[in-house]
Amino acid sequence: MGLRILIAEDDNTSRFMLKRLLERLGHECIEADNGLDAWRLFNTSQPDVVISDWMMPGHTGLEFCRLVRAAQMERYTYFVVLTALDDRAHAIEALEVGADDYLVKPLDRDQLQARLIVAARFTALQAQIALKNRELERLNRELYEDGRRDPLTRIGNRLRMQEDLEAMAGRARRYGHTFCVALCDIDFFKLFNDSQGHAAGDETIRAVARTLVRYGREGDSAYRYGGEEFLVLLPEQELDGAVAAMDRRRVAVEALGIAHPRRGPNGLVTISGGVAVFDPTEVRAVDALLRRADAALYLAKGGGRNQIVSEREVPPMEPLEPATSSLSPHSLPANGHAGATIKLSTSALQSSTVSLPVRPSVSAPAA
Repeated sequence: MGLRILIAEDDNTSRFMLKRLLERLGHECIEADNGLDAWRLFNTSQPDVVISDWMMPGHTGLEFCRLVRAAQMERYTYFVVLTALDDRAHAIEALEVGADDYLVKPLDRDQLQARLIVAARFTALQAQIALKNRELERLNRELYEDGRRDPLTRIGNRLRMQEDLEAMAGRARRYGHTFCVALCDIDFFKLFNDSQGHAAGDETIRAVARTLVRYGREGDSAYRYGGEEFLVLLPEQELDGAVAAMDRRRVAVEALGIAHPRRGPNGLVTISGGVAVFDPTEVRAVDALLRRADAALYLAKGGGRNQIVSEREVPPMEPLEPATSSLSPHSLPANGHAGATIKLSTSALQSSTVSLPVRPSVSAPAA
């Protein structure tokens, strides 16, 4: 199979003779009589081989070789330098900057053919390596994505959620943007699983995940938080808008019409949710954000379920301490909640109007 060869030679006679010889060997030739045209043709034609004279106007052979190697094209180009019989020091210099071989003038047909056989093998090998590298890159991307995707629902998992939350928080601090998160829980899911079986439970989790994604805005993200819990990230949303957006999702989940026999003859699968807005001034702001969303979710479950509750309805909580253990998603219990109790501020505890259903240390509302 013939090669596409770029000849860079300023001497017309030498260039003509080399082209004629190469064409007789079955190769396609592209010609340039100076370094600038050679560089332009290299970029437009992507030759398999370059045969370049050492001295040319525009760019020397050495300069041209440096440009070719710096280009980092997808396909490898085999570079051969032409040198005079007593100029082998220049040939060594060219090899050091990236040339693959050299030929001594006047050209010998057999030596030229031998060099091109090597060039064909080398470029074919480089093409195979490039193909394998692309395949490895594709597999690495798939592994990266799979490591951040929940296998049951195919939405983001806790690792992806944590990465996205930290990135969103960084943008919010830098540019003054705002965002909200919502923690959602399938109501009475344990009773559903016990009565309908795990296969039906898994399908319900998948259906809820699809609904959370389908009824979101472009830019919203949903994650499997753990078990039957989900987190929804709502960029560029104020609290009231985020609550309304999550209530649309709540209505959509109920409209799926998934029967929940343990909730009565007309019982359906529903979700509860708690929504909180990011506050960049808080210590450990992402952890505090999840803590407030979790408190709102707990209030929604304690208040009858199948509802979305804003953090505004939750009494103030004491701020997190910088030196205490993190409440990041990686350190939360398996059920995704921030703890068995909600720690209220001293003033809230002393108020007779506080009616928040505090998570007891022994038991909690059924899932």
